[in-house]
Amino acid sequence: MLWRGGQALRRFSTGRVCFKNKLKVALIGQSLFGQEVYSHLCKEGHRVVGVFTVPDKDGKADPLALAAEKNGTPVFKFPRWRVKGKTIKEVAEAYRSVGAELNVLPFCTQFIPMDVIDGPKHGSIIYHPSILPRHRGASAINWTLIMGDKKAGFSVFWADDGLDTGPILLQRSCDVEPNDTVDALYNRFLFPEGIKAMVEAVQLIADGKAPRIPQTEEGATYEGIQKKENAKISWNQSAEALHNWIRGHDKVPGAWAEINGQVVTFYGSSLLNSSVPPGEPLEIKGAEKPGLVTKNGLVLFGNDGKALMVRNLQFEDGKMIPASQYFSSGEMSMVELTAEEVKVAETIKVIWAGILSNVPAIEDSTDFFKSGASSMDVARLVEEIRQKCGGLQLQNEDVYMATKFEDFIQKVVRKLRGEDQEAELVVDYVSKEINDMTVKMPYQCFINGQFTDAEDGQTYDTINPTDGSTICKVSYASLVDVDKAVAAAKDAFENGEWGRMNARDRGRLMYRLADLMEEKQEELATIEALDSGAVYTLALKTHIGMSVQTFRYFAGWCDKIQGSTIPINQARPNRNLTFTKKEPLGVCAIIIPWNYPLMMLAWKSAACLAAGNTLVLKPAQVTPLTALKFAELSVKAGFPKGVINIIPGSGGVVGQHLSEHPDIRKLGFTGSTLIGKQIMKSCAMSNLKKVSLELGGKSPLIIFSDCELDKAVRMGMGAVFFNKGENCIAAGRLFVEESIHDEFVTRVVEEIKKMKIGDPLDRSTDHGPQNHKAHLEKLLQYCEAGVKEGATLVYGGRQVQRPGFFMEPTVFTDVEDHMYLAKEESFGPIMVISKFQNGDVDGVLQRANNTEYGLASGVFTRDINKAMYVSEKLEAGTVFINTYNKTDVAAPFGGFKQSGFGKDLGEEALNEYLKTKSVTLEY
Repeated sequence: MLWRGGQALRRFSTGRVCFKNKLKVALIGQSLFGQEVYSHLCKEGHRVVGVFTVPDKDGKADPLALAAEKNGTPVFKFPRWRVKGKTIKEVAEAYRSVGAELNVLPFCTQFIPMDVIDGPKHGSIIYHPSILPRHRGASAINWTLIMGDKKAGFSVFWADDGLDTGPILLQRSCDVEPNDTVDALYNRFLFPEGIKAMVEAVQLIADGKAPRIPQTEEGATYEGIQKKENAKISWNQSAEALHNWIRGHDKVPGAWAEINGQVVTFYGSSLLNSSVPPGEPLEIKGAEKPGLVTKNGLVLFGNDGKALMVRNLQFEDGKMIPASQYFSSGEMSMVELTAEEVKVAETIKVIWAGILSNVPAIEDSTDFFKSGASSMDVARLVEEIRQKCGGLQLQNEDVYMATKFEDFIQKVVRKLRGEDQEAELVVDYVSKEINDMTVKMPYQCFINGQFTDAEDGQTYDTINPTDGSTICKVSYASLVDVDKAVAAAKDAFENGEWGRMNARDRGRLMYRLADLMEEKQEELATIEALDSGAVYTLALKTHIGMSVQTFRYFAGWCDKIQGSTIPINQARPNRNLTFTKKEPLGVCAIIIPWNYPLMMLAWKSAACLAAGNTLVLKPAQVTPLTALKFAELSVKAGFPKGVINIIPGSGGVVGQHLSEHPDIRKLGFTGSTLIGKQIMKSCAMSNLKKVSLELGGKSPLIIFSDCELDKAVRMGMGAVFFNKGENCIAAGRLFVEESIHDEFVTRVVEEIKKMKIGDPLDRSTDHGPQNHKAHLEKLLQYCEAGVKEGATLVYGGRQVQRPGFFMEPTVFTDVEDHMYLAKEESFGPIMVISKFQNGDVDGVLQRANNTEYGLASGVFTRDINKAMYVSEKLEAGTVFINTYNKTDVAAPFGGFKQSGFGKDLGEEALNEYLKTKSVTLEY
């Protein structure tokens, strides 16, 4: 962290550090902040010789006093330090008796006389929550937000006889987030970092290294204390100014306006960057335009035509409600309690009594805050209930929303019953009894956490390739649906819980989703077999199994995304620090192919989500069902609304609109090179969105005569026929050394004849149907072209005579370099074999690289030197040596040349969904 005026950068550690020099400190102040500073000073070996704090309030001691008394430190509770400008003699004597060398004032509301301030050897230091000289005064945090400052921070300064004017010892700063409130800013930075800084300041003084930097008057401001009477909202301002005013008063004293003759206080403001949702108008006194009560909150309008949204409202009687419930905010209906609920209520009453020790008895009408509780007591209440009521997890907001004991118990009971939760996800399934289970398949668009029909009601049939029958009708998304999905993703990123979520919590959601996918793996694999023709056993292991592994891998990355510090030239006599931050891009579009419907979804979306983005995903039109099932599981895992959106439909409508949409910042695509080029062009012409492309391939596999032939035959077949040849890295062309060519071909044909072609749900099936009818027809035409050009059709090349879209595994030999088969990808179960002369390593490499594609490649040889030489010369993103199809979630995957750019999987995939920000500061 930075300390201004010093000549070094120091990293503060919360662990115990042994320093040589220690001081005798008098701590003057109060509150939980004072308590934490006291505890950390003691932990670091400084001797706190006396604590001077405020008298007990309503019979309750201040937290600082409680901690000091428990530790045996002398505690003095003076209501004041002086009378008529003179220090009270008894107070001064008590202070001098402790023999302090330094006064530390972490948070102090009393006026301390100058003879006390200047009394110790080292004088006095004070914590102030602003970057002085800006925002002097007692409401510094409020004014930081009210004035729309982009930076917040604190100062530790040497006390003098002015108001926050003493020399600076150290300062630290942070960015102000768009929707920060006073509490959010304090809890995220000013409180934890302030404690560390106070302890560090004391040690700097002890070591004789503490600077005294005079404050400049340039840029100095002083603002008075914000009170309820001057927190009224003035409506003739921009939306951003209104937002800053409301959040600058949240929670104390609270910005307010008059609605229907009653003072109503506004909490939880955020700027509305998406379109204004529909709602019911609400007249607000002084506002030119009525507010809108929507399902998400109260929308307010600035004089610039822009809008903001307020989440909660508080009435004059102290009752707080969600703003969305303004027109239905009558008294909560009482609910009858079960015996177990009565027991919980009695336990909570005891907890309230322990906190509100000044209250003789807790009644239904007892108000938590009017009885003397503070925000610190809210945290205690929530934690005690969690500890003593079987892990019941409340939020601080629950206390603010129900401040009377009766209302609070009603809220707790509803939470116990699950009645406070959002409406349960409604899924209109298509169900099938198949594979010894009931398979439930969603079929509608998934937008903003809900399954919904396409805007225009259109649907299309998704076909079972095993028999050509219709599985179900699926929503056919329109341009309007795309816009809705993007708007939902944008709102979730900018205003929703996802954008504020701790990285580890994000990881926990992803782990939970992976667990649910694993729990439902048999159902997912069955859907994959039905919808794509994948052999069930392969779907279980690869399509679903690797999807689960991918989410678990990237879940582990969520809290490990880091920037770096960079040494740069110093701007003498000043010094500089440069560091980088990795930040999410925003809304990302993902367009996936039909060959591995769920696995391709996982490869891209897991990295996208781990980086903190939201997404709109278009599955292939012919295989939408596992993506929609995934959407259902994401809700069960707890993903907030809008984070994941799935919109089935055509590439020409949905895919094209995604590539052109101005609110999308990144598009990830897997598919053909032709479509990839079109997408890249649209992304460039629209808003120059970031793009990653995994496109076509014609992956060469070179088999040398010194290979282990049995293995080469087995893995060579896998390289071509794995997943019916519908495999982006399939070996599109095999180069077999002349001396083993004929034997290799003979063995391959023998093995093909052993393969069982049939129902993908049959556990003994080796080879299932092609994905869809049009693709089968394209493969048959590919074979016809090969025969016409003179290649030798050794085996197959025909459709299997049975219902469905089955094709015989096929082998071509004598394929010359000029032929169509040698140049173009089949994306099917067609082995294309070319012979090369014995020992001609460089010649076969030249032929292997003579393609515009560069996705994958392979080599089989026992000669490790030859293998390494070949791997170095092959122009492909992946090279397999004596194996094939061996991908792993930790290894980056992507192509060269016209096979695209960007990576899926591994750490490198995260960079596809992150942007790097450089920050340089001078000190």
